[in-house]
Amino acid sequence: MAELEAERAFLTTAQTALHRMYAEVVDRDVQIIGGEDNDERFTNEANQRAKEMRTHALIDLPDVPLFFGRLDYEHGTIPDHDRIYIGRRHVHDGSGVPLVIDWRAPVSVPFYRATQSDRQRVLMRRRYGFSDHAELTGFEDEPLTGVVETDQADAFLRAEIERPRTGPMRDIVATIQPEQDDLVRAPLHPSVCVQGAPGTGKTAVGLHRVAYLLYTERERLGRGGVVIVGPNRSFLSYIRKVLPALGEVDVRQITIDELLTRPTAAIDDTEAERLKGDARMADVLRRALWSYVGTPTEGVLYSKGSRRYRVHDYEVVDIVSDLRESTRYAPGRNALAQRIAHVVLVRMEERAESPDDRVQNAVARSKPVKDVLDSVWPRVAPEQVLHRLFSDADFLAQAAPALTEEERKALLWSKPARGWKSAKWSFADTVLLDELEDLIERRTGSLGHLVLDEAQDLSAMQLRALGRRCRTGSATVLGDLAQATTPWAAGSWDRVLGHLDKSDGVVEELDRGFRVPEQIIRFAAKLLPEIAPTLSTPSGVRTVADALSVVPATESTLADEVIAACKSALAGEGSVALIAADDQVARLRDAIAAAGLEVALIGETEDEIDTVRLVCVPATLAKGLEFDAVVVAEPAHIVAAEPRGLHRLYVVLTRAVSRLQIIHAEPLPSALG
Repeated sequence: MAELEAERAFLTTAQTALHRMYAEVVDRDVQIIGGEDNDERFTNEANQRAKEMRTHALIDLPDVPLFFGRLDYEHGTIPDHDRIYIGRRHVHDGSGVPLVIDWRAPVSVPFYRATQSDRQRVLMRRRYGFSDHAELTGFEDEPLTGVVETDQADAFLRAEIERPRTGPMRDIVATIQPEQDDLVRAPLHPSVCVQGAPGTGKTAVGLHRVAYLLYTERERLGRGGVVIVGPNRSFLSYIRKVLPALGEVDVRQITIDELLTRPTAAIDDTEAERLKGDARMADVLRRALWSYVGTPTEGVLYSKGSRRYRVHDYEVVDIVSDLRESTRYAPGRNALAQRIAHVVLVRMEERAESPDDRVQNAVARSKPVKDVLDSVWPRVAPEQVLHRLFSDADFLAQAAPALTEEERKALLWSKPARGWKSAKWSFADTVLLDELEDLIERRTGSLGHLVLDEAQDLSAMQLRALGRRCRTGSATVLGDLAQATTPWAAGSWDRVLGHLDKSDGVVEELDRGFRVPEQIIRFAAKLLPEIAPTLSTPSGVRTVADALSVVPATESTLADEVIAACKSALAGEGSVALIAADDQVARLRDAIAAAGLEVALIGETEDEIDTVRLVCVPATLAKGLEFDAVVVAEPAHIVAAEPRGLHRLYVVLTRAVSRLQIIHAEPLPSALG
């Protein structure tokens, strides 16, 4: 008890020190340089921004403990420090003496890697337990010398995972396992792709990897920035607190449709959307765009005063031929003007004139040259090309020889807009417009690092759009091929990395499910031979008593059984989710609310999810989320709702950390029998 009080006193000391560090930053004036000069103004704004970021990073979050572990080293291992506390951020006492060491620092690595056979000079590892309000409740010691109880670390892991939760995802910094730590601390290059079975912590690994890379490569990543792309807003809301808890507040978290900022108003059918995401569309768009470049039939006659300078038609043909597809479309048009103008300058020099660059630019802007440009290499807009492609069957056939006639019919609009300026675009169209925009004028700038979560659902064309925004940066790709629910999914991880232009990326697999009990994983894995036969069967490291139950019902009693299951789950601790097919979930939510239970619906009332224990989740929004207890209603409806319904069901069945109850009136899929 005395030692626990001593640890609590140290926690208070560390909190006081953090508050002092915060106050020092707040009170520190930002140095103002110069006045109105643009460079000086930019420097002042950058300094102010750096202060704001540092201030946010030092805020003491009330539900986030400052440290979670301690290492006792052999004497002399670390000068003046035989004992270090490990936490989510660095805290010092004001004179430079560290009180808490950042978990990302090299000296913290043994907390995750040291074993009895490889102690790394560690004598003892201590792990701390905290309440949801960051109150220190206890600790557990793991000596690495002498006789060691081998299950101590596993017991702590289990206790931390099974600690009841409500609201957003928590960080896993206290329980990172060695195979996860390898991925978290992997270098910035090459890119890393993580194939992770349900419950392996792949999302958490990706978030902690971002925090680690910002710690080790902050200057490099600061130039291009870091962006996390998630599947939907519900998912991003769920993970939003992890990075701030680790001290990182300047990471953008968005969905891909928010990244591609064009407005959308049209909706594609499934086949059209699948085709628009197909990798073959890249060649279709390229051919369509470059078909606007024609073959010159006339030369150029440029007049200056009484003199005439001719560029013959065959010379213009050669220039166009050399430039065609050797550069982007718009720079090619500009280069054509300059190349024609250069020939005119040669003609001038042949007559003993001395033209300079100003003369060449004047020739390039002259009417005779512009007339050739407009007829041979006209200006085009992305929307103009795509509108013609989906409105003109002959033009589509010319641009898309690799597509079948049936596929081309699926792409053609039944009622085309009168013109490209009035056309209404679908989200899949915006991805194609983004490709055309880059073919016309190369996108400038590059992210420093891009994280794609649930990447197995992205189409080839979406991946190409993302890759263009990270041309010189690296990527962390996270997903599970067994959870690919979109008809336009790109396929294998090698293909995904190829479309991202990260073919040198390394593919790693996580197959130990820490967060989903073994009984639940084993049950859901019965679907794998049908949905992902090439993947190995994942395993769970935990078994939980009564983790899985299957309850038959009738159509008339289904709602009552669901309500009873939710009440039973609420009698325990932690978060509870009812997951059902999208067209059923609102009706079941209403029935639950009518029974007197407080309930929220994901996708409709995001703000309530932090405080309401019971949430209803449409099956299409379940991916990436987890709950202490999950009730799944009518799996057959989930399967029937979409072409990849079995994949969706696999996702739904693997959302529970402790208990899963399945209620069905219709027969379960045969694979689960």
